[in-house]
Formats: sequence, C-alpha cells, structure tokens
Amino acid sequence: MHLLTCSACHTTYCSTEPRWRCDCGSYLRFNAEELFQKADLNTRGQSLWRYFEALGITDPKHIVSLGEGYTPLLPDELFGQSVLLKMDQLCPTGSFKDRGSTVMLSKLKEWGITQLIEDSSGNAGASVAAYASRAGIQANVYIPAYTSAGKAAQIGLYGANLVKVPGSREDTAQAALAAAESVFYASHNWSPYFLNGLKTLAYELAEQLAWSAPDWVVAPLGGGSLILGLYLGWRDLIQAGYINKMPRLAAVQAANCAPVYQAWQQGLDDVPAIATQATAAEGIAIAKPVKGKDILQALRASDGTVCTVTDEEVWNTLALLGKHGIYVEPTAAAAPAAIRQLCSSGLITANDKVVVELSGMGLKATDKIVEQAKLGHFAPREL
Repeated sequence: MHLLTCSACHTTYCSTEPRWRCDCGSYLRFNAEELFQKADLNTRGQSLWRYFEALGITDPKHIVSLGEGYTPLLPDELFGQSVLLKMDQLCPTGSFKDRGSTVMLSKLKEWGITQLIEDSSGNAGASVAAYASRAGIQANVYIPAYTSAGKAAQIGLYGANLVKVPGSREDTAQAALAAAESVFYASHNWSPYFLNGLKTLAYELAEQLAWSAPDWVVAPLGGGSLILGLYLGWRDLIQAGYINKMPRLAAVQAANCAPVYQAWQQGLDDVPAIATQATAAEGIAIAKPVKGKDILQALRASDGTVCTVTDEEVWNTLALLGKHGIYVEPTAAAAPAAIRQLCSSGLITANDKVVVELSGMGLKATDKIVEQAKLGHFAPREL
C-alpha cells in the first residue's frame, strides 16, 4: 500500500481512496516504496509500463494504455552542438503528456471514478480525453478559447465534453476548479500519479543510454511536471544504484511567460504569480505553477538552470527542425531553441552529452504554423 503526503502540512493519506489534494489545500507527493528490477525488463514489452512497480498502480488489470513510451532517441546537431532528441512528440496522442495520463487514468479506473474534470492549454486535455475514453470515464475538459484548433478538435473527437473559456490560462483553471466541486478534479498539474508517469522519461533515457546519465537534459517548463518527473526519476535510479550521477536539468520558459525564470533570477524559494503576455509557446504559458517550490528545489538539486526563449527564436527553431525532417508544435521548439544560448554561455560544452525533449507534434498547431508562414515569420538560420 502506498501513501500520499501533503507538501505543506505533511498529513499522509492512504492511496486506496480517491484524492487529488490535501484537506489543507496543498498538493500531494507520492511516496515511492519500490523500483523495478533491471533484470525483469528483458521480458517486458516496449512501453512505459515495463516500469510498473514504480508507478503506484496496485493491480495490472487496471492499466489503461495506448502503447505509450519508449520513444526514439535520435542523434542530431543543433547550433553546432551534438544532441540526442527525445522524440516524445511520437507518443499516441502526439505529446509527452501521455506518460502522465496513462498512469493517472489507470489510478482513476482503480478508484472507480466514472467522471472527471481537467483543465489544459491543449495537449494534456487531449491526452486525458483519449485515456479517459479508453477507460470508459466521461471527461470534461476545459481549455482557453485561444487553444490551437487541432488540439480542440482532437479533444472533441475523443468524446470529451469540451468547454472553451475566454481569457487567460488561469481563467480556465479557475473555471475548472469551480466545476470540480461536484466532479473529481483529475488535474495533470495536481495529480501525483500524473507525475509518476513522467518519471518514466528518466527511466527510458537511462535504459537507452546503457544505464548511464547524460550531462544535460533540456526540457520546456510550464506547469513543471516534466522537469519534476525527470528529477524524481533520476533520483530513483541513483538511489537504486542503477546510475551514478544526476544529469543537470535545463528548464526553458517562454520569454512572455517566465515565472520560474524570474523566481530563479531572484533566488526565491517559491514562484509568485506574474502577469503574462501571449506567446507562440502556448503549452508553457502558466503564470503560477502549482508546484513552484518543488520545481526550484529540483533544478537546484540537479545543479541546473532556467532560461527563456523569444517567440522569434521559437519560430526560427521550428523551421530549422523542419529542415531536419522533424515537425513539432511551437511549444516543443522552445527546448531546442535554448541550445544556442546554453552553448554560447558556456553552460553546455562541446563534449557534453545533451538530451533535448521534443514534447509535442506539429500537427496539433498546424493552424498557427500556417498563419506564421503566411506572415513570412519563418527565417531559418544555419545550424
């Protein structure tokens, strides 16, 4: 039996009862009790459920899966730096969020939940809608009215009740919270089980790299679950003795919405809310991450960093990736766009082994990509 522990008051709860936050209002952490055995992996399928023991599901019969995980690790070069591109845009619904959704929805199925509410800038909503449909759970997904048409269509096609909310991403979250008074709130930003699923990214990378850690992992940061999942996953592996070091984590935010970057620059212990502007990287436009304190702790514990990229850098890098045969959405271009400044600053050196997370497929945002192409905003530069 696993326990959930409050991040603020440290109250513990048994994981057999449906719960998404502590009674005090703070988020919960999952207490990992065991890890998979490396020897067992040789007989298991090529999905993230090969790491079953670490994910918090009691009985495999409750697993809700679309074959997610174990995405390719592609050698490439960006801005003169050799990199390994983690192709998570190839997950079943087109984004890395499937790692979290498969675990969260499996737990909801185990709990007997029949209806849920989720709020999202698009990708998590699409992912939760797909896995909820697979689980036979009715999903009500709240998204900002500005969300890319492809993501909205995807959510609706999966059979979710789609609610478009005018205003900011934060307005969407508030609308979902109000509706969650009577329906279970399956928020990817709050769920400790969603975070468990994202730990598998670290497990996979270690396995694909012959049980070694890279020098850097560069990933986009909005709500922060991806960075937290990477840190917790690597920590699990170190504690088990499977690898011998923690990679440095580089979190990339949009210049128009960078609350973690601002907190980092000021040396703060938590992340205050900020005023935001529109950004091409809509998937990481979060004014106040729920788990801001944990995010900062994880970045510091990994001797990592936080940086920002402009919309111009995002669009240029999106076009450059296209020249390499890789079609991602603007948000997914943020992490590779940051390679230039991370190298020029000397943080990343020529001999470093660098993994770059590609978080979402370009087909999700084709409408916005077409708009930019018409405006002539793509000006690819030489890599």
